[in-house]
Amino acid sequence: MNFTDKILWSWLIGGLAFRALIAYFLPAGFDEAYYFLYTQNIDWSYFDHPPAVAWSAGAGIWLTGVVSPLTLRLGALGLYTGSLWLLYAVGRQLFDPKVGIMSCAIATLSPLFFLSFGILAAPDNALIFFWSLALYLCTLEFFPVHPSPYVPTPRICLIAIALGLACLGKYHGFLLALSICGFCAFTRPYRKALFSKWTGIGVVLFALTVFPIFYWNARHGWISFLFQLGDRFAEYGDQSSSYSLSALLGVWLAQLGYLFPSLGIPLWWVSLQTLFRQILFRQSLFKQSLFTQGLVTHDRYTRAQKASALDNDRLSFLLWSGFPVAICFTLLGGATHTFPAWPAPGLWSLTGLLGYAAARWPQRAVRRWLSITGWAIAVLLLIALSHISFGTLQQAGRYAPFGGVVAIEQDPSTQLIDTVQLRQKLSQSNEFWDAIAASQVVLTPTYWLSGYIAMSMPAGVSLPISSFTPDPRGLAFWHTSAAWLGKNALFITLENDAQTALNSLSPYFESIVPMSKIATQRGGEASNIVCLYEAKNLIKPYPYPY
Repeated sequence: MNFTDKILWSWLIGGLAFRALIAYFLPAGFDEAYYFLYTQNIDWSYFDHPPAVAWSAGAGIWLTGVVSPLTLRLGALGLYTGSLWLLYAVGRQLFDPKVGIMSCAIATLSPLFFLSFGILAAPDNALIFFWSLALYLCTLEFFPVHPSPYVPTPRICLIAIALGLACLGKYHGFLLALSICGFCAFTRPYRKALFSKWTGIGVVLFALTVFPIFYWNARHGWISFLFQLGDRFAEYGDQSSSYSLSALLGVWLAQLGYLFPSLGIPLWWVSLQTLFRQILFRQSLFKQSLFTQGLVTHDRYTRAQKASALDNDRLSFLLWSGFPVAICFTLLGGATHTFPAWPAPGLWSLTGLLGYAAARWPQRAVRRWLSITGWAIAVLLLIALSHISFGTLQQAGRYAPFGGVVAIEQDPSTQLIDTVQLRQKLSQSNEFWDAIAASQVVLTPTYWLSGYIAMSMPAGVSLPISSFTPDPRGLAFWHTSAAWLGKNALFITLENDAQTALNSLSPYFESIVPMSKIATQRGGEASNIVCLYEAKNLIKPYPYPY
Protein backbone atom coordinates (compact mmCIF):
# COMPACT_ATOMS: atom_id res chain seq x y z
CA MET A 1 0.00 0.00 0.00
CA ASN A 2 1.54 3.29 -1.11
CA PHE A 3 1.42 6.59 0.78
CA THR A 4 -1.60 7.91 -1.13
CA ASP A 5 -3.58 4.76 -0.37
CA LYS A 6 -2.70 5.04 3.32
CA ILE A 7 -3.99 8.62 3.45
CA LEU A 8 -7.16 7.64 1.59
CA TRP A 9 -7.95 4.72 3.86
CA SER A 10 -7.22 6.77 6.96
CA TRP A 11 -9.91 9.21 5.84
CA LEU A 12 -12.35 6.45 4.91
CA ILE A 13 -11.89 4.36 8.06
CA GLY A 14 -11.58 7.34 10.42
CA GLY A 15 -14.71 8.93 8.96
CA LEU A 16 -16.62 5.64 9.18
CA ALA A 17 -15.67 5.18 12.84
CA PHE A 18 -16.78 8.72 13.74
CA ARG A 19 -20.07 8.36 11.87
CA ALA A 20 -20.72 4.97 13.46
CA LEU A 21 -20.26 6.52 16.91
CA ILE A 22 -22.90 9.14 16.14
CA ALA A 23 -25.18 6.55 14.51
CA TYR A 24 -25.06 4.39 17.64
CA PHE A 25 -25.93 7.05 20.20
CA LEU A 26 -28.18 9.41 18.24
CA PRO A 27 -31.92 8.58 18.58
CA ALA A 28 -33.80 8.01 15.35
CA GLY A 29 -35.12 11.15 13.65
CA PHE A 30 -38.72 11.74 12.58
CA ASP A 31 -38.07 10.84 8.94
CA GLU A 32 -35.90 7.87 9.86
CA ALA A 33 -38.67 6.39 11.99
CA TYR A 34 -41.07 6.86 9.11
CA TYR A 35 -38.63 5.17 6.70
CA PHE A 36 -38.60 2.19 9.04
CA LEU A 37 -42.22 1.73 8.01
CA TYR A 38 -40.98 1.51 4.41
CA THR A 39 -38.93 -1.54 5.40
CA GLN A 40 -42.10 -3.14 6.76
CA ASN A 41 -44.11 -2.37 3.61
CA ILE A 42 -41.91 -3.21 0.63
CA ASP A 43 -43.41 -1.91 -2.60
CA TRP A 44 -42.48 -0.82 -6.13
CA SER A 45 -42.27 2.79 -4.96
CA TYR A 46 -43.71 5.06 -2.28
CA PHE A 47 -45.89 8.11 -1.91
CA ASP A 48 -43.10 10.58 -1.12
CA HIS A 49 -39.92 8.81 -2.30
CA PRO A 50 -38.67 6.17 -4.74
CA PRO A 51 -38.06 2.65 -3.36
CA ALA A 52 -34.30 2.55 -2.65
CA VAL A 53 -34.63 4.08 0.83
CA ALA A 54 -36.51 0.97 1.94
CA TRP A 55 -33.60 -1.20 0.83
CA SER A 56 -30.85 0.95 2.36
CA ALA A 57 -32.72 1.47 5.64
CA GLY A 58 -33.74 -2.16 5.84
CA ALA A 59 -30.39 -3.76 5.00
CA GLY A 60 -28.94 -3.58 8.52
CA ILE A 61 -32.21 -4.69 10.13
CA TRP A 62 -32.65 -7.65 7.79
CA LEU A 63 -29.03 -8.73 8.26
CA THR A 64 -28.97 -8.50 12.05
CA GLY A 65 -32.61 -9.08 13.00
CA VAL A 66 -32.27 -6.15 15.42
CA VAL A 67 -34.30 -2.93 15.26
CA SER A 68 -32.30 0.05 16.55
CA PRO A 69 -31.09 3.42 15.30
CA LEU A 70 -27.70 1.88 14.48
CA THR A 71 -29.04 -1.04 12.43
CA LEU A 72 -31.41 1.34 10.63
CA ARG A 73 -28.33 3.36 9.62
CA LEU A 74 -25.95 0.56 8.65
CA GLY A 75 -26.90 0.97 5.00
CA ALA A 76 -26.15 4.69 5.18
CA LEU A 77 -22.77 4.07 6.81
CA GLY A 78 -21.73 1.56 4.15
CA LEU A 79 -23.05 3.43 1.14
CA TYR A 80 -21.42 6.69 2.19
CA THR A 81 -18.04 5.04 2.59
CA GLY A 82 -18.42 3.79 -0.97
CA SER A 83 -19.53 7.26 -2.11
CA LEU A 84 -16.40 8.83 -0.60
CA TRP A 85 -14.18 6.36 -2.45
CA LEU A 86 -16.01 7.10 -5.71
CA LEU A 87 -15.58 10.86 -5.13
CA TYR A 88 -11.86 10.23 -4.66
CA ALA A 89 -11.80 8.15 -7.85
CA VAL A 90 -13.51 10.95 -9.79
CA GLY A 91 -10.86 13.47 -8.71
CA ARG A 92 -8.07 11.01 -9.43
CA GLN A 93 -9.39 10.19 -12.90
CA LEU A 94 -10.03 13.81 -13.84
CA PHE A 95 -6.81 15.28 -12.45
CA ASP A 96 -4.56 13.36 -10.07
CA PRO A 97 -4.69 11.41 -6.76
CA LYS A 98 -4.03 14.56 -4.70
CA VAL A 99 -7.25 16.14 -6.02
CA GLY A 100 -9.10 12.92 -5.16
CA ILE A 101 -7.72 12.92 -1.62
CA MET A 102 -8.64 16.57 -1.11
CA SER A 103 -12.19 15.99 -2.37
CA CYS A 104 -12.58 12.95 -0.11
CA ALA A 105 -11.25 14.85 2.91
CA ILE A 106 -13.60 17.81 2.40
CA ALA A 107 -16.64 15.53 1.97
CA THR A 108 -15.61 13.50 5.02
CA LEU A 109 -15.54 16.63 7.19
CA SER A 110 -18.64 18.53 6.01
CA PRO A 111 -21.61 17.97 8.36
CA LEU A 112 -24.14 18.57 5.57
CA PHE A 113 -22.68 15.67 3.61
CA PHE A 114 -21.97 13.11 6.30
CA LEU A 115 -25.22 13.76 8.19
CA SER A 116 -27.48 13.83 5.11
CA PHE A 117 -25.73 11.08 3.16
CA GLY A 118 -23.67 9.06 5.63
CA ILE A 119 -25.37 8.77 9.03
CA LEU A 120 -29.12 9.32 8.88
CA ALA A 121 -31.22 6.75 7.02
CA ALA A 122 -32.57 8.71 4.05
CA PRO A 123 -33.27 8.51 0.31
CA ASP A 124 -30.02 10.46 -0.13
CA ASN A 125 -27.94 7.42 0.90
CA ALA A 126 -28.61 5.51 -2.31
CA LEU A 127 -28.90 8.69 -4.37
CA ILE A 128 -25.40 9.95 -3.62
CA PHE A 129 -23.80 6.52 -4.02
CA PHE A 130 -25.20 6.00 -7.51
CA TRP A 131 -24.76 9.72 -8.30
CA SER A 132 -21.05 9.28 -7.52
CA LEU A 133 -20.92 6.02 -9.49
CA ALA A 134 -22.44 7.77 -12.50
CA LEU A 135 -19.86 10.58 -12.23
CA TYR A 136 -17.02 8.06 -12.03
CA LEU A 137 -18.26 6.14 -15.05
CA CYS A 138 -18.56 9.44 -16.93
CA THR A 139 -14.95 10.32 -16.15
CA LEU A 140 -13.85 6.93 -17.49
CA GLU A 141 -15.95 7.48 -20.62
CA PHE A 142 -15.07 11.09 -21.39
CA PHE A 143 -11.60 11.51 -19.82
CA PRO A 144 -9.51 8.35 -20.18
CA VAL A 145 -5.98 8.21 -18.82
CA HIS A 146 -4.53 8.48 -22.32
CA PRO A 147 -6.55 11.19 -24.11
CA SER A 148 -7.55 10.62 -27.72
CA PRO A 149 -10.36 11.82 -29.99
CA TYR A 150 -13.55 10.84 -28.22
CA VAL A 151 -15.49 7.84 -29.50
CA PRO A 152 -18.65 6.70 -27.63
CA THR A 153 -18.31 3.29 -25.98
CA PRO A 154 -20.67 0.72 -24.39
CA ARG A 155 -19.84 2.32 -21.03
CA ILE A 156 -22.65 4.78 -21.80
CA CYS A 157 -25.07 1.95 -21.02
CA LEU A 158 -23.56 1.55 -17.55
CA ILE A 159 -23.84 5.31 -17.02
CA ALA A 160 -27.54 5.11 -17.92
CA ILE A 161 -28.13 2.30 -15.42
CA ALA A 162 -26.27 4.19 -12.67
CA LEU A 163 -28.40 7.28 -13.36
CA GLY A 164 -31.53 5.15 -13.17
CA LEU A 165 -30.45 3.70 -9.83
CA ALA A 166 -29.80 7.24 -8.58
CA CYS A 167 -33.40 8.07 -9.54
CA LEU A 168 -34.57 5.08 -7.48
CA GLY A 169 -32.86 6.78 -4.53
CA LYS A 170 -34.32 10.26 -5.04
CA TYR A 171 -35.80 12.24 -7.91
CA HIS A 172 -32.63 14.37 -8.03
CA GLY A 173 -31.22 11.59 -10.23
CA PHE A 174 -33.29 12.86 -13.15
CA LEU A 175 -31.61 16.26 -12.77
CA LEU A 176 -28.15 14.69 -12.91
CA ALA A 177 -29.13 12.88 -16.12
CA LEU A 178 -30.19 16.21 -17.66
CA SER A 179 -26.99 17.88 -16.45
CA ILE A 180 -24.79 15.24 -18.10
CA CYS A 181 -26.76 15.61 -21.33
CA GLY A 182 -26.22 19.37 -21.05
CA PHE A 183 -22.47 18.87 -20.66
CA CYS A 184 -22.37 16.74 -23.79
CA ALA A 185 -24.56 19.14 -25.79
CA PHE A 186 -22.45 22.21 -24.94
CA THR A 187 -19.02 20.56 -25.15
CA ARG A 188 -18.12 19.95 -28.78
CA PRO A 189 -15.96 16.81 -28.49
CA TYR A 190 -18.71 14.95 -26.62
CA ARG A 191 -21.79 15.91 -28.62
CA LYS A 192 -21.45 12.72 -30.60
CA ALA A 193 -22.31 10.80 -27.40
CA LEU A 194 -25.88 12.08 -27.64
CA PHE A 195 -26.32 10.51 -31.09
CA SER A 196 -24.53 7.25 -30.40
CA LYS A 197 -26.25 3.87 -30.67
CA TRP A 198 -25.03 3.23 -27.12
CA THR A 199 -27.01 6.20 -25.90
CA GLY A 200 -30.11 4.78 -27.56
CA ILE A 201 -29.59 1.49 -25.77
CA GLY A 202 -28.82 3.43 -22.59
CA VAL A 203 -32.15 5.25 -22.77
CA VAL A 204 -33.94 1.90 -22.86
CA LEU A 205 -31.90 0.60 -19.91
CA PHE A 206 -32.57 3.81 -18.00
CA ALA A 207 -36.31 3.44 -18.61
CA LEU A 208 -36.23 -0.17 -17.40
CA THR A 209 -34.30 0.83 -14.27
CA VAL A 210 -36.78 3.57 -13.27
CA PHE A 211 -39.79 1.42 -14.24
CA PRO A 212 -40.80 0.77 -10.57
CA ILE A 213 -41.39 4.50 -9.98
CA PHE A 214 -43.68 4.91 -12.97
CA TYR A 215 -45.42 1.56 -12.48
CA TRP A 216 -46.40 2.43 -8.90
CA ASN A 217 -47.46 5.97 -9.82
CA ALA A 218 -49.51 4.82 -12.79
CA ARG A 219 -51.52 2.68 -10.35
CA HIS A 220 -51.96 5.55 -7.87
CA GLY A 221 -52.85 8.58 -9.97
CA TRP A 222 -49.24 9.85 -10.30
CA ILE A 223 -49.53 10.98 -6.70
CA SER A 224 -45.75 11.09 -6.06
CA PHE A 225 -45.13 13.63 -8.79
CA LEU A 226 -48.15 15.71 -7.79
CA PHE A 227 -46.89 15.75 -4.20
CA GLN A 228 -43.24 16.53 -4.98
CA LEU A 229 -44.00 19.21 -7.56
CA GLY A 230 -46.68 21.10 -5.68
CA ASP A 231 -48.67 19.60 -2.84
CA ARG A 232 -45.76 19.34 -0.41
CA PHE A 233 -45.28 23.12 -0.46
CA ALA A 234 -48.85 23.59 0.80
CA GLU A 235 -47.59 22.34 4.18
CA TYR A 236 -45.71 25.61 4.62
CA GLY A 237 -48.28 27.99 3.21
CA ASP A 238 -48.31 29.75 -0.15
CA GLN A 239 -44.98 31.53 -0.35
CA SER A 240 -44.81 31.58 -4.14
CA SER A 241 -46.64 34.90 -4.61
CA SER A 242 -43.50 36.96 -3.97
CA TYR A 243 -39.79 36.28 -3.96
CA SER A 244 -37.93 37.15 -0.77
CA LEU A 245 -34.25 38.04 -0.94
CA SER A 246 -34.05 37.95 2.85
CA ALA A 247 -35.40 34.40 2.83
CA LEU A 248 -32.84 33.48 0.18
CA LEU A 249 -30.05 34.97 2.29
CA GLY A 250 -31.26 33.01 5.30
CA VAL A 251 -31.33 29.78 3.32
CA TRP A 252 -27.84 30.37 1.97
CA LEU A 253 -26.41 31.23 5.40
CA ALA A 254 -28.04 28.13 6.87
CA GLN A 255 -26.51 26.10 4.05
CA LEU A 256 -23.06 27.50 4.87
CA GLY A 257 -23.65 26.54 8.49
CA TYR A 258 -24.52 22.95 7.58
CA LEU A 259 -21.55 22.72 5.21
CA PHE A 260 -19.50 24.40 7.98
CA PRO A 261 -18.37 27.95 7.14
CA SER A 262 -14.70 27.13 6.64
CA LEU A 263 -15.75 24.61 3.98
CA GLY A 264 -18.93 26.18 2.61
CA ILE A 265 -17.52 29.62 1.84
CA PRO A 266 -14.49 28.29 -0.13
CA LEU A 267 -16.76 25.80 -1.89
CA TRP A 268 -19.08 28.48 -3.24
CA TRP A 269 -16.19 30.88 -3.95
CA VAL A 270 -14.25 28.34 -6.00
CA SER A 271 -17.39 27.18 -7.80
CA LEU A 272 -18.42 30.69 -8.83
CA GLN A 273 -14.85 31.57 -9.73
CA THR A 274 -14.63 28.49 -11.95
CA LEU A 275 -17.96 29.33 -13.56
CA PHE A 276 -16.84 32.86 -14.43
CA ARG A 277 -13.53 31.59 -15.80
CA GLN A 278 -15.42 29.12 -17.95
CA ILE A 279 -17.48 31.96 -19.36
CA LEU A 280 -14.62 34.44 -19.84
CA PHE A 281 -11.83 32.14 -20.96
CA ARG A 282 -13.35 29.94 -23.60
CA GLN A 283 -11.11 28.17 -26.04
CA SER A 284 -11.54 30.86 -28.66
CA LEU A 285 -10.42 33.59 -26.25
CA PHE A 286 -7.44 31.52 -25.19
CA LYS A 287 -6.49 30.95 -28.82
CA GLN A 288 -6.84 34.63 -29.67
CA SER A 289 -4.76 35.62 -26.65
CA LEU A 290 -1.90 33.30 -27.57
CA PHE A 291 -1.66 34.49 -31.16
CA THR A 292 -2.12 38.17 -30.28
CA GLN A 293 0.66 38.14 -27.71
CA GLY A 294 2.90 35.91 -29.81
CA LEU A 295 3.68 33.80 -26.80
CA VAL A 296 3.91 30.46 -28.59
CA THR A 297 4.68 29.03 -32.00
CA HIS A 298 2.04 27.11 -33.91
CA ASP A 299 3.30 23.72 -32.70
CA ARG A 300 3.47 24.84 -29.10
CA TYR A 301 0.08 26.51 -29.49
CA THR A 302 -1.46 23.26 -30.66
CA ARG A 303 -0.15 21.37 -27.66
CA ALA A 304 -1.04 24.13 -25.20
CA GLN A 305 -4.47 24.61 -26.74
CA LYS A 306 -5.29 20.91 -26.52
CA ALA A 307 -4.11 20.65 -22.93
CA SER A 308 -6.03 23.76 -21.91
CA ALA A 309 -9.18 22.59 -23.71
CA LEU A 310 -9.05 19.21 -21.98
CA ASP A 311 -8.54 20.81 -18.56
CA ASN A 312 -11.37 23.22 -19.35
CA ASP A 313 -13.65 20.30 -20.24
CA ARG A 314 -12.87 18.52 -16.97
CA LEU A 315 -13.78 21.58 -14.92
CA SER A 316 -16.84 22.09 -17.09
CA PHE A 317 -17.94 18.52 -16.39
CA LEU A 318 -17.84 19.09 -12.62
CA LEU A 319 -19.72 22.38 -13.02
CA TRP A 320 -22.42 20.81 -15.17
CA SER A 321 -22.84 17.88 -12.79
CA GLY A 322 -23.27 20.05 -9.71
CA PHE A 323 -23.94 23.72 -10.29
CA PRO A 324 -27.46 23.54 -11.81
CA VAL A 325 -28.79 21.48 -8.89
CA ALA A 326 -26.94 23.50 -6.25
CA ILE A 327 -27.93 26.93 -7.53
CA CYS A 328 -31.54 26.08 -8.44
CA PHE A 329 -32.41 24.57 -5.06
CA THR A 330 -30.58 27.39 -3.29
CA LEU A 331 -32.47 30.05 -5.24
CA LEU A 332 -35.72 28.18 -4.58
CA GLY A 333 -35.28 29.11 -0.93
CA GLY A 334 -36.35 32.65 -1.73
CA ALA A 335 -39.73 31.43 -3.00
CA THR A 336 -40.71 28.62 -0.64
CA HIS A 337 -39.59 26.44 2.24
CA THR A 338 -36.65 24.21 1.35
CA PHE A 339 -34.47 21.66 3.13
CA PRO A 340 -30.66 21.74 3.37
CA ALA A 341 -30.41 18.31 1.72
CA TRP A 342 -32.05 19.50 -1.52
CA PRO A 343 -29.01 21.33 -3.01
CA ALA A 344 -26.55 18.95 -1.31
CA PRO A 345 -26.07 16.51 -4.26
CA GLY A 346 -25.04 19.42 -6.48
CA LEU A 347 -22.67 20.72 -3.82
CA TRP A 348 -21.25 17.20 -3.59
CA SER A 349 -20.19 17.37 -7.25
CA LEU A 350 -18.76 20.85 -6.76
CA THR A 351 -16.57 19.48 -3.97
CA GLY A 352 -14.34 18.21 -6.78
CA LEU A 353 -13.70 21.82 -7.80
CA LEU A 354 -12.67 22.74 -4.26
CA GLY A 355 -10.47 19.64 -4.14
CA TYR A 356 -8.84 20.74 -7.41
CA ALA A 357 -8.17 24.22 -6.04
CA ALA A 358 -6.97 22.99 -2.62
CA ALA A 359 -4.48 20.61 -4.23
CA ARG A 360 -2.75 23.69 -5.68
CA TRP A 361 -2.75 25.77 -2.52
CA PRO A 362 0.26 25.77 -0.11
CA GLN A 363 -0.02 22.35 1.48
CA ARG A 364 1.00 23.41 4.97
CA ALA A 365 -1.87 25.90 5.01
CA VAL A 366 -4.26 23.26 3.63
CA ARG A 367 -3.32 20.76 6.35
CA ARG A 368 -3.86 23.42 9.01
CA TRP A 369 -7.20 24.39 7.43
CA LEU A 370 -8.48 20.80 7.36
CA SER A 371 -7.13 19.99 10.81
CA ILE A 372 -8.69 23.01 12.55
CA THR A 373 -11.96 22.46 10.69
CA GLY A 374 -12.06 18.77 11.57
CA TRP A 375 -11.40 19.31 15.27
CA ALA A 376 -13.95 22.13 15.49
CA ILE A 377 -16.65 20.02 13.83
CA ALA A 378 -15.84 16.97 15.97
CA VAL A 379 -15.97 18.91 19.25
CA LEU A 380 -19.22 20.69 18.40
CA LEU A 381 -20.92 17.52 17.23
CA LEU A 382 -19.80 15.49 20.23
CA ILE A 383 -21.14 18.19 22.57
CA ALA A 384 -24.45 18.14 20.72
CA LEU A 385 -24.55 14.33 20.66
CA SER A 386 -23.82 14.03 24.38
CA HIS A 387 -26.67 16.41 25.14
CA ILE A 388 -29.19 14.78 22.80
CA SER A 389 -28.37 11.31 24.12
CA PHE A 390 -27.59 11.96 27.79
CA GLY A 391 -28.76 15.50 28.56
CA THR A 392 -25.34 16.92 29.43
CA LEU A 393 -26.67 20.49 29.05
CA GLN A 394 -29.98 19.70 30.73
CA GLN A 395 -30.85 21.46 33.99
CA ALA A 396 -30.98 18.99 36.90
CA GLY A 397 -29.81 16.29 34.53
CA ARG A 398 -27.96 13.36 36.02
CA TYR A 399 -25.11 13.76 33.52
CA ALA A 400 -24.91 17.57 33.42
CA PRO A 401 -21.43 18.33 34.82
CA PHE A 402 -22.10 22.03 35.41
CA GLY A 403 -25.75 21.95 36.36
CA GLY A 404 -27.08 22.35 32.81
CA VAL A 405 -28.30 25.38 30.89
CA VAL A 406 -31.70 24.37 29.46
CA ALA A 407 -34.83 23.00 31.14
CA ILE A 408 -36.03 19.73 29.69
CA GLU A 409 -39.50 21.23 29.09
CA GLN A 410 -38.00 23.81 26.70
CA ASP A 411 -35.56 21.44 25.01
CA PRO A 412 -36.64 20.54 21.44
CA SER A 413 -34.09 17.72 21.28
CA THR A 414 -36.35 15.65 23.54
CA GLN A 415 -38.77 15.28 20.62
CA LEU A 416 -36.50 12.48 19.39
CA ILE A 417 -37.86 9.32 21.00
CA ASP A 418 -35.53 6.69 22.42
CA THR A 419 -37.14 3.68 20.75
CA VAL A 420 -34.91 1.11 22.46
CA GLN A 421 -35.87 2.44 25.90
CA LEU A 422 -39.55 2.72 24.95
CA ARG A 423 -39.56 -0.88 23.68
CA GLN A 424 -38.20 -2.08 27.01
CA LYS A 425 -40.85 -0.17 28.95
CA LEU A 426 -43.68 -1.37 26.70
CA SER A 427 -42.57 -4.97 27.08
CA GLN A 428 -42.76 -4.54 30.88
CA SER A 429 -46.26 -3.00 30.80
CA ASN A 430 -49.17 -5.37 31.54
CA GLU A 431 -51.64 -2.77 30.26
CA PHE A 432 -49.82 -2.71 26.93
CA TRP A 433 -50.01 -6.48 26.51
CA ASP A 434 -53.69 -6.48 27.51
CA ALA A 435 -54.39 -3.83 24.87
CA ILE A 436 -52.43 -5.74 22.22
CA ALA A 437 -54.48 -8.87 22.95
CA ALA A 438 -57.76 -6.95 22.55
CA SER A 439 -56.79 -4.93 19.45
CA GLN A 440 -56.50 -5.57 15.73
CA VAL A 441 -54.52 -2.43 14.82
CA VAL A 442 -52.24 0.16 16.42
CA LEU A 443 -53.00 3.81 15.59
CA THR A 444 -51.30 7.16 16.20
CA PRO A 445 -52.25 10.77 15.32
CA THR A 446 -49.17 11.46 13.12
CA TYR A 447 -47.31 9.46 10.48
CA TRP A 448 -43.91 9.96 12.09
CA LEU A 449 -45.13 8.79 15.51
CA SER A 450 -46.34 5.62 13.81
CA GLY A 451 -42.74 5.07 12.76
CA TYR A 452 -41.44 5.54 16.30
CA ILE A 453 -44.07 3.18 17.69
CA ALA A 454 -43.29 0.59 15.03
CA MET A 455 -39.59 0.73 15.95
CA SER A 456 -40.54 0.40 19.63
CA MET A 457 -42.76 -2.67 19.31
CA PRO A 458 -41.56 -5.63 21.41
CA ALA A 459 -40.80 -8.91 19.68
CA GLY A 460 -43.92 -10.93 18.95
CA VAL A 461 -46.20 -7.97 18.16
CA SER A 462 -47.40 -8.25 14.57
CA LEU A 463 -50.37 -5.88 14.44
CA PRO A 464 -50.55 -3.39 11.56
CA ILE A 465 -49.49 0.13 12.57
CA SER A 466 -51.15 3.10 10.93
CA SER A 467 -52.21 6.68 11.58
CA PHE A 468 -55.46 8.64 11.41
CA THR A 469 -54.21 12.02 10.24
CA PRO A 470 -54.81 14.47 7.37
CA ASP A 471 -51.14 13.90 6.40
CA PRO A 472 -50.75 10.09 6.35
CA ARG A 473 -48.03 9.91 3.65
CA GLY A 474 -47.52 6.28 2.64
CA LEU A 475 -49.78 4.94 5.39
CA ALA A 476 -52.79 5.81 3.22
CA PHE A 477 -51.59 3.25 0.65
CA TRP A 478 -50.40 0.49 2.98
CA HIS A 479 -53.66 0.09 4.90
CA THR A 480 -57.37 0.55 4.25
CA SER A 481 -59.20 1.78 7.31
CA ALA A 482 -62.47 0.27 6.05
CA ALA A 483 -60.97 -3.16 6.73
CA TRP A 484 -61.01 -2.37 10.45
CA LEU A 485 -64.71 -1.53 10.75
CA GLY A 486 -66.08 -3.05 13.96
CA LYS A 487 -62.52 -3.70 15.22
CA ASN A 488 -60.67 -2.34 18.26
CA ALA A 489 -57.44 -0.33 18.16
CA LEU A 490 -54.62 0.48 20.52
CA PHE A 491 -54.28 4.25 20.16
CA ILE A 492 -50.92 5.74 21.17
CA THR A 493 -50.09 9.43 21.38
CA LEU A 494 -47.76 11.80 23.21
CA GLU A 495 -49.15 13.46 26.33
CA ASN A 496 -48.63 17.01 25.01
CA ASP A 497 -50.85 16.27 22.01
CA ALA A 498 -53.27 13.88 23.69
CA GLN A 499 -56.38 16.05 23.96
CA THR A 500 -56.19 17.30 20.37
CA ALA A 501 -55.57 13.77 19.12
CA LEU A 502 -58.51 12.37 21.08
CA ASN A 503 -60.85 15.05 19.77
CA SER A 504 -59.96 14.20 16.17
CA LEU A 505 -60.20 10.44 16.76
CA SER A 506 -63.40 10.20 18.83
CA PRO A 507 -65.89 10.52 15.89
CA TYR A 508 -64.58 7.27 14.43
CA PHE A 509 -64.84 4.99 17.47
CA GLU A 510 -67.69 4.01 19.74
CA SER A 511 -65.57 4.77 22.79
CA ILE A 512 -61.99 5.57 23.75
CA VAL A 513 -60.78 4.43 27.17
CA PRO A 514 -57.50 5.62 28.74
CA MET A 515 -55.21 2.79 29.84
CA SER A 516 -51.78 3.93 31.02
CA LYS A 517 -48.90 6.34 30.54
CA ILE A 518 -45.30 5.32 29.89
CA ALA A 519 -42.42 7.76 30.28
CA THR A 520 -39.00 7.59 28.69
CA GLN A 521 -36.17 9.30 30.52
CA ARG A 522 -33.05 11.26 29.69
CA GLY A 523 -30.60 12.24 32.38
CA GLY A 524 -32.96 10.99 35.09
CA GLU A 525 -35.94 13.13 34.00
CA ALA A 526 -38.99 12.28 31.90
CA SER A 527 -38.32 13.28 28.28
CA ASN A 528 -41.42 11.85 26.57
CA ILE A 529 -44.69 10.58 28.02
CA VAL A 530 -46.57 8.13 25.82
CA CYS A 531 -50.31 7.68 26.46
CA LEU A 532 -52.09 4.42 25.67
CA TYR A 533 -55.81 4.26 24.93
CA GLU A 534 -58.16 1.44 24.02
CA ALA A 535 -60.27 2.62 21.06
CA LYS A 536 -63.30 0.33 20.80
CA ASN A 537 -65.33 -0.48 17.68
CA LEU A 538 -64.39 1.56 14.61
CA ILE A 539 -67.78 2.83 13.40
CA LYS A 540 -66.68 4.49 10.14
CA PRO A 541 -63.52 4.49 8.02
CA TYR A 542 -61.08 7.38 8.27
CA PRO A 543 -61.15 9.53 5.08
CA TYR A 544 -57.55 9.60 3.87
CA PRO A 545 -56.94 12.53 1.48
CA TYR A 546 -55.31 10.49 -1.33
